Amino acid sequence: MSDLEFDVLDELYFVQPYEQLRSTLSWDDDMLRDTLEKLLDKGWIRCYINPSEEIFKVDIDFEISYRNYFYLASKAGLFAHNSIDHDE
Repeated sequence: MSDLEFDVLDELYFVQPYEQLRSTLSWDDDMLRDTLEKLLDKGWIRCYINPSEEIFKVDIDFEISYRNYFYLASKAGLFAHNSIDHDE
């Protein structure tokens, strides 16, 4: 897991809208989009159309709509995040 992936997962213990993630992390759109896409491909995050309605992976139009989605770490993502020791 990259440091960027770790930082994003650290923010996704609760459903977060894209703009809040971008603001909290202070990243540019390209960096955040690329990191979210990698996490999505690994199955470490889930996308939501609103805070309570998940979008299935086959229905996600990531390239166009990534800014409109909400994100949450998946069980696998939380496990991977918690298996890494970043306190060194």
